[in-house]
Amino acid sequence: MSVITVPQAFNEEDLYVDVEAVFGQSLLLKCEGFNFAGSIKLKAAAEMVASAERDGTLRADSVLVESSSGNLGVALSMIAASKGYRFICVTDSRCNLATRLMMEALGSEVHLVAAEESNGGFLAARLAHVRQLCASDDRCVWLSQYSNPANWRAHYLTTAPGIARSFPQLDVLFMGAGTTGTLMGCARWFRDWHRPVRIVAVDIAGSVAFGGAPGRRMIPGLGMSMRPPLLDESYVDEVVRVEETDTIRACRRLARRGFLFGGSTGTVVSGAVSWLARHGTPGLTAVAIAPDLGERYLDTVYQDNWVEDLYGAEVLESGARTPAAREEPALARPLTIRSAPEQAGAPENR
Repeated sequence: MSVITVPQAFNEEDLYVDVEAVFGQSLLLKCEGFNFAGSIKLKAAAEMVASAERDGTLRADSVLVESSSGNLGVALSMIAASKGYRFICVTDSRCNLATRLMMEALGSEVHLVAAEESNGGFLAARLAHVRQLCASDDRCVWLSQYSNPANWRAHYLTTAPGIARSFPQLDVLFMGAGTTGTLMGCARWFRDWHRPVRIVAVDIAGSVAFGGAPGRRMIPGLGMSMRPPLLDESYVDEVVRVEETDTIRACRRLARRGFLFGGSTGTVVSGAVSWLARHGTPGLTAVAIAPDLGERYLDTVYQDNWVEDLYGAEVLESGARTPAAREEPALARPLTIRSAPEQAGAPENR
């Protein structure tokens, strides 16, 4: 039995879902959505707040301010409510309605910016609004998930060593790229581990995080309209880009088997499956980090009218089908959930 007094004290770390029966590739998803914030962003939020408290930046009368497309905003809303801070989340029109309502239910203020930029993003407008808030009130503390080293440090301390304990013979790790906090924290840890683990970053088409032309992005979560300040590409072995239509297909295929994951997870899964189809070998141990669950995407990714209006009816039709490459009768196998025990020989937390 677990008894907690603050919501951030609970986070299920050792739950993995085997999705080979759906996609035909041996892939384990590390589920990061089973906490009261509903996503992996709880780790970054908790570490950034704790770091600001330790160095004296955050005081009892401080007002937390952050730019977020959704999940970090929910995590900070939860922690702010728990600790008694006021929190203002600056977001944009792509933020899911359920996410905005959740932040408000937790007592946060949500400021919605509407100034879309020429590259199809809203980030510059959100950051300008954050700076304006900080200039107008010296109580405001901007944690800046985009440049705060506590963002990646959270995953260096928790996510990566947890995966290594469960899979000491890990071969390849797939992670989505937004602020790149998860990517950089895990990549740094595995580099320090001195064991060859291939680090594959999964980005969404239209993002400029790793270069390339900007484009329209309608699913919040992964992708950036600028180069992430935290990113150090020397730690990344490969980048896979995923179209939003494939994100939707992956989400809906998983949902047809009873697993309702979020848009960020759908992107990571789609990228991982496509990489494994090209490079996978028998016996390869592959893990992908599933950042979020799907309840907040019910009015977007899982809403037929929204999908059809933006991407066309063919996405709905293909999303309901099993991938054509799957021909063996293994499609009838149930999905497997693994709660991985610690294994001998795995490294300790660092």
